[in-house]
Amino acid sequence: MELAYIPSPSSGVLYLGPVPLRGYAFCIIIGVFVAVWLGNKRWIARGGRPGTVADIAVWAVPFGLVGGRLYHVITDYQLYFSEGRDWVDAFKIWEGGLGIWGAIAFGALGAWIGCRRRGIPLPAYADAVAPGIAFAQAIGRWGNWFNQELYGRPTDLPWAVEITSSADGRVPGTYHPTFLYESLWCIGVALLVIWADRRFRLGHGRAFALYVAAYCVGRFWIEYLRVDEAHEILGLRLNNWTSVLVFLLAVLYIVLSARKRPGREPVVEPGAEGDGTGEDTGDEDTPGSEKAAEDAEKPSTADAGGNGPEAEDDGSGERAASADEADGGAKDGAGSARKS
Repeated sequence: MELAYIPSPSSGVLYLGPVPLRGYAFCIIIGVFVAVWLGNKRWIARGGRPGTVADIAVWAVPFGLVGGRLYHVITDYQLYFSEGRDWVDAFKIWEGGLGIWGAIAFGALGAWIGCRRRGIPLPAYADAVAPGIAFAQAIGRWGNWFNQELYGRPTDLPWAVEITSSADGRVPGTYHPTFLYESLWCIGVALLVIWADRRFRLGHGRAFALYVAAYCVGRFWIEYLRVDEAHEILGLRLNNWTSVLVFLLAVLYIVLSARKRPGREPVVEPGAEGDGTGEDTGDEDTPGSEKAAEDAEKPSTADAGGNGPEAEDDGSGERAASADEADGGAKDGAGSARKS
């Protein structure tokens, strides 16, 4: 008998009067708000304008949801198009089923459209929102807890999750809470990206690539614990192969980008660098603070022109000495003329 475990909710839907509030959708919505909020703060700290992240998210979020659902339906088509299944269920996104790979790919496409309309480089935008996306994933994973899905192998560990539903082939019992493992891993990834970005001043999409690479590492070992039906290739689940491929591409991008474009973008949003948006963020790396530091180190116009106090003293002393020498030379010359 288990001494402790994580209980699952009896229902994944809460009703506010006649309005159903689904836990899965609620977690996704909260995650989106957190991602936009944090991304906005980071964007302003880099010299961008407030509200730009939200404006572009209007494009990125819908594209991400569509892409995530498409990836899930395509890779798990048997859940919707095999015998005895109803293909209409493929559109019931609130019942769960979003593939992060499709969500990121299509979300990036939507973000590219939004960035292009604003004249903003996509890599800079991606760097700003990367930690927020990881936090959003951490929150969104709890939607799987509400739906009692995507759990791991049976276990009697104190933090095992209890599955009570027997729908769709589930067997009630206690299992590894892979949703919890991935949620905690994503929090760690977000903190890693924030630290690395401050320490190494990542730019040109490298912060986002670091998020992708770090997430893939965690996703690889978490996949080993999952027992839900999945396609396998050479003994590995499809998502394991996807993790390996995406990890290698992310690392390759970091290496090549660091060689080709070291440092960070000096301007992330045209026309925003002069409106003072980055002055009150408290980020020592903001363009505004860097410019102020450079201006403070430059000599003043008065010093450069020789009109400051020090310049007057030095200059007058030199001119006086030159005048005395000239007078002395003239007197000597006159004396010599009289003697001759």
